[in-house]
Amino acid sequence: MNPASSDRILQALEKFRIEIPSWGFANTGTRFGKFIQAAAATTTEEKFSDAGQVHALTGTCPTIALHVLWDFPKGTESVADIQSFAGRFGVKPGSINPNLFQDQEYKHGSFGNPDPSIRTRALRHTRDSVEIARGLQSRDISLWLADGSNYPGTANIRQRKRWFEELLKAAHAYLSPMQRLLVEYKPFEPAFYHTDVADWGMALLLARHAGPQAKVLVDTGHHYAAQNIEQIVAWLLSEEMLGGFHFNDRRYADDDLTLGSIDPYQVFRIFHEILFYEWDTQKPADIAYMIDQSHNLKGKIEAMLQTVSMAQELYAKASLVSHAELADAQRRSDLVKAESFLQDAFATDVRPVIQEWRRSKGVPLHPLDAFRQSGYLERVTEQRAARNSQSVSSYA
Repeated sequence: MNPASSDRILQALEKFRIEIPSWGFANTGTRFGKFIQAAAATTTEEKFSDAGQVHALTGTCPTIALHVLWDFPKGTESVADIQSFAGRFGVKPGSINPNLFQDQEYKHGSFGNPDPSIRTRALRHTRDSVEIARGLQSRDISLWLADGSNYPGTANIRQRKRWFEELLKAAHAYLSPMQRLLVEYKPFEPAFYHTDVADWGMALLLARHAGPQAKVLVDTGHHYAAQNIEQIVAWLLSEEMLGGFHFNDRRYADDDLTLGSIDPYQVFRIFHEILFYEWDTQKPADIAYMIDQSHNLKGKIEAMLQTVSMAQELYAKASLVSHAELADAQRRSDLVKAESFLQDAFATDVRPVIQEWRRSKGVPLHPLDAFRQSGYLERVTEQRAARNSQSVSSYA
């Protein structure tokens, strides 16, 4: 690899940061039950400890996404505990994720619930989440709403849209000037007939209606098979409405698999569209890169290290595309030449340069190997195994 290409990768790695989710370290499963791991985190403190390990080994994950209800058992009173964990384990609070799907009251929806008292409760929870984020100096409130219906005729779709517009606008009004509201979308599950925010167009319209500090969040798993996600990314960039990502991979839809385990070329193409946009507009894309995965069977920390390393590699590969030459080939409709710029960049082995970057940062050249040799997994397994063995794992 020539020195210019190495420099491009090193510059890209300097600015690349990706947020890891607290829930990625806890026991997870399917709709039919959890799969218990002896080393899984059982408390928010343990999640911070595990996240600190990932950041210490990779040097690129300085923040942890937190879930209200799971990570804030005392609501706003838990802010002091979170600040203490952040200081001890070397990772800062990142995006704050309200929980508007777990409680029984949300069986028929949250923002779209026909019962006005439950809509009020959902808005109050969102307001409290904004307050928590403000107390932690967290910019992004990441909002996923599971609302929808399972059977035709059981919901007034247009009315629910109006309720969503009303409550999102009210939630936006709670934001401080430095905060953002990220509106996530999902085509199905748990709603199987209609989902209130089912695609990027619906999320875009709702975010625009909410206010200027609302943007769209793209979860790479929340799409039907064969959907062109990088085109969606390009359109949202063009509209200046792309606020963040939840990165994972999928074979079907919302499988929440580790990044790049199924289709690394797709993630590469997404990163390419972002970097191409930045070159074309000569301004940075203000995007929060976040991971959202469910490590049901893989070891929690090992899976996270896999994903972070893969994200670095794919971002580094995307940085190698010569945008000026690509733009010229596109103008001349030289299809083979244009495509080859992406294929050649994707085929480049960037790992030696990433190791050079890691050496300069004082982090291990091979994070996964370093973790396996550290003894951390054995220590936390001994500490957590008894608590995890008492976890409920059955569906019925």
